[in-house]
Amino acid sequence: MKLLLLAALLGCLATVFAAPANSVKWCVKSSQEHLKCSALAAQAPGFSCVRRENSLECIIAIRADEADAITLDGGDIYTAGLNNYNLHPIIAEEYGSSSDTCYYAVAVAKKNTGFGFQDLRGKKSCHTGLGKSAGWNIPIGTLVAMNLIQWQGTDDQPVEEAVSEFFLKSCAPGATRGTKLCELCKGDCSRSHTEPYYGYDGAFQCLVDDAGEVAFVKHLTVPDSEKANYELLCKDNTRAPIDSYKTCNLARVPAHAVVTRKNPELAELIWTMLNSTLPQQGVNLFASEAYGAKNLMFKDSATRLVKLPPNTDSYLYLGAEYMSVVRSLKQDRVPSSVPTGIKWCAVGKTESDKCDMWSINSIENNVTSIECENAPSVEECLGKIMHSEADAMAVDGGQVFTAGKCGLVPAMVEQYDADSCGNSGATASSYYAVAVVKKGSGVTWENMQGKRSCHTGIGRTAGWNIPMGLIHKRTGDCDFTKFFSGSCAPGADPNSKLCAHCAGTGKPGGDEFKCKARAEEKYYGYAGAFRCLVEGAGDVAFIKHTTVLENSDGNSPSWAPGLQSADYELICPGGGSVPVSEYSRCHLAKVPAHAVVTRPEIRNKVIGILKKQQDQFGTGSDSFFKLFQSEGGKNLLFKDSTKCLQEVPSGENYEKFLGPEYMAAMNSLRTCGDTASDLEKICTFHSCQQNN
Repeated sequence: MKLLLLAALLGCLATVFAAPANSVKWCVKSSQEHLKCSALAAQAPGFSCVRRENSLECIIAIRADEADAITLDGGDIYTAGLNNYNLHPIIAEEYGSSSDTCYYAVAVAKKNTGFGFQDLRGKKSCHTGLGKSAGWNIPIGTLVAMNLIQWQGTDDQPVEEAVSEFFLKSCAPGATRGTKLCELCKGDCSRSHTEPYYGYDGAFQCLVDDAGEVAFVKHLTVPDSEKANYELLCKDNTRAPIDSYKTCNLARVPAHAVVTRKNPELAELIWTMLNSTLPQQGVNLFASEAYGAKNLMFKDSATRLVKLPPNTDSYLYLGAEYMSVVRSLKQDRVPSSVPTGIKWCAVGKTESDKCDMWSINSIENNVTSIECENAPSVEECLGKIMHSEADAMAVDGGQVFTAGKCGLVPAMVEQYDADSCGNSGATASSYYAVAVVKKGSGVTWENMQGKRSCHTGIGRTAGWNIPMGLIHKRTGDCDFTKFFSGSCAPGADPNSKLCAHCAGTGKPGGDEFKCKARAEEKYYGYAGAFRCLVEGAGDVAFIKHTTVLENSDGNSPSWAPGLQSADYELICPGGGSVPVSEYSRCHLAKVPAHAVVTRPEIRNKVIGILKKQQDQFGTGSDSFFKLFQSEGGKNLLFKDSTKCLQEVPSGENYEKFLGPEYMAAMNSLRTCGDTASDLEKICTFHSCQQNN
């Protein structure tokens, strides 16, 4: 004890004197945390402690440069990432091989108490804290989503009132004192260790003491010695043993993470301090018992800290599924039957021009159904959709894969067969990925190594994922710059061989767009990759089966008048070549059509608006604006061959949409680490936003 007091005294002195320029000021929320923090500070001169009353005050202190870092749970990470605070997660806790950088939110009850998750109305509840992930956001969001808690949104009543009406009594630390949500609490009902029932262990103790009948905690909360006396409540109203959390849980959520200001040097200093300086002093960051409480500064169940990828923000870290839960509890719940407009994301100026025309034409009764957002790339558009800065866009299969990894869902799919439009049971459209060469060039699938290649874009289905997946399977080499002598693969590193034959706009001063994955690069997309072949910049083009026919035989574009499809042929992976019309027997793969992706919580809204928009501007409409035609470019916003959009069945995720063959090809390609975009790398750092 004397040593602890001495450590505390030294820590206090450390906070009194000005911290060195290379110091880390840690924000703590209780006397117990301050005691532990001070002990750590005594071991490292550059480490000091700042005391605040709760997580929000710590977030404000970090924003104001009065503190530097704190470990927060998902609900508080969401708050820290809001524009007025602008903090971001840099380091995640890891909880061992069973959960990695995620944990399971579970509902726990005493054995033989005879009720299920769907029978919780009128029961007494124990929560880790208001706004916490496992203790509030996930269970309350689940109860609302299942319509067990009747709540129409903040315009009707605060969600806390609806919860108070649902449970008989509760302890939800952080709620308003004197309300039913604080009635079961043992202390002051604050979100701090001055409330004995605060946090995971506190909520479980609330259940142990029979104050409450259900505790909402994480899967590692119940001690091994107590597991036989408790059970998990599953969403299907069954029960399961405590260790069955993988199949009986409310959600899998991201681990607690260290947040700080957006300063790379500070982030690196914090990482070095926690991962090197303190451990070298023999400090165990994940032990709290000696300081009078549990889970101080870090979770005691953490096994190590893991650095997050650069540019990770709170939205990308938490994932679209978790974000939709948080938003559903903090904002008005708009009924899906009331389409109030969506924001469409366009890539580059050419697409933006078409989107603007769409927006103007969508105005009805002085209200626009379509607003336009703009980004330099598809990946940045997907990021905007995750951040709710945009709502939807149509992307190809490879980008559906990335979107799905980030928790977005396919809502509608392009249909290329007019006879299938209006038929709800029609087979979803697909197309063939093919390899095209000039007739008589002598280029074959077997001898194309060392030749020049034209690709629709990095990460695109027909232009990259399928052909490069097959090439990787053949060579086993992940360095794709070695296979071809030079390429145009828009979206690649501008300084690499993969961009050597790109052309930008092809006009003076147009080099700024060279190898960009947008319409301003004249060799981007299906028509662009074919143009790359036609103009002699490449020897083989990887495109879809209709591209040659769409740009020849009377459909010739301005850049190649009089183009004849007979001058081109398909090369077959099994050997030989055939006319471009014989794609059904000579192709690289049959792949799913392009799809509209969006956030899961607004899926129905997006579908409702798009159905109305295609009625007004789709194929066969007499409107001046045509949704599936492009002026000043090709395949803008949607593929020009689209006849209509069809709804993707409810509940169908990206894996089912893409199908097992495409998923196998993508998973094989992803064994090469550099094939994923930066966005996908962030989203797949942990798998919390993926299905269990």
